[in-house]
Amino acid sequence: MAKIIRISREEANRRLGDVPDEKRFWCHDGKLVKNLGELEKALSDMSDETFHYHSDEGRNDFGNWVRDVVGDAKLANDLSKAKSRIQASQAVAQRISFLRSKI
Repeated sequence: MAKIIRISREEANRRLGDVPDEKRFWCHDGKLVKNLGELEKALSDMSDETFHYHSDEGRNDFGNWVRDVVGDAKLANDLSKAKSRIQASQAVAQRISFLRSKI
């Protein structure tokens, strides 16, 4: 059974906010991502090649960034399971919706 973790309003706001400039995610296509909203858009707009560059053969760059910088282990886990940029974008969109419901 999955463990339920409560997220405070402050934590939801923090996860939805911008990360420090030095912790932004640099996409292989040159885009710079500073928050989950930008990640969702970048995933939906990027080429499949760019997505696979960051998520093939044991790489989980998006999930690692979300876990280590944004601090969202659940979304990081969901991203590690995404097989396409569309699935990844949808996972981020769902998580954003959930976090906004906590504010």
